[in-house]
Amino acid sequence: MTIILGISGSIAAYKAADLASQLVRQGHEVHAVMTRAATEFITPLTLQTLTRNRVLVSLEDEKHSWKPGHIELADQADLLLVAPATANVLAEFAHGLAPDSLSSIYLALPRTTPVLIAPAMNGKMWLHPATQRNVQHLQQDGCAWVGPAEGDLACGYEGIGRLAAVEEILACVAAMSPDSDLHPITGQPSVMVGECNDTRAHRSHP
Repeated sequence: MTIILGISGSIAAYKAADLASQLVRQGHEVHAVMTRAATEFITPLTLQTLTRNRVLVSLEDEKHSWKPGHIELADQADLLLVAPATANVLAEFAHGLAPDSLSSIYLALPRTTPVLIAPAMNGKMWLHPATQRNVQHLQQDGCAWVGPAEGDLACGYEGIGRLAAVEEILACVAAMSPDSDLHPITGQPSVMVGECNDTRAHRSHP
C-alpha cells in the first residue's frame, strides 16, 4: 500500500521512526508528513532516510511540482495513518481546518480512502468534552481508531493517553489493507478501547 504517515507534536513522535521502518520492511510505500511541532521531537531527515521519500512539513515545502504536494499525496494514498495524533490535530481534522500539509491532505483525500488515527496526549486532554466531541465527529466521518492506551504518561500522570503499541498499529494497518484476509469491523468504533476499528464503509459517498 501507499501509506501517508502523519506525525504530530507529541513526545510519542519518536516512535514514528520505528513505525515507518517496519512499514517499509513490510513492503509499503511510506510518505511521512509532519507538523512543525513534530519536528521538535524527531527530525524530518530521520524519516526521509527511513522511508526513502521526501518529507513534507509545511505547505511552503510543496514547490517541487506544478501540482500541490498535499493533493498529489492524497490522490496516491491507500491509507492515511496519523500516529501520534494530538488534540490539536484532531480538532483541525474535525473542524475542516487546513493550516499545514497534514491537515490539507486529510481534507483532500478521496472519501473512499481509509483513515487510521492513533491518538497520544495527556489523559485530561483526551477526556475533555471538547476533544471527545471532535472524536465523535471524526467517528461519524468514518475514521478508524487505535488507542489511546493506558499507562505512564510523559507528563508524569498515569492513565489513558499513551500511543498504542507499534505492533498494535501495524496489526490495524494490516487489517485495513485491501488485500487483507481479516474481516473488517464495520460497526461504530469504540475509541476508549485500544483496538483497530475499520470504518471504511462510512467514508464512502452515500
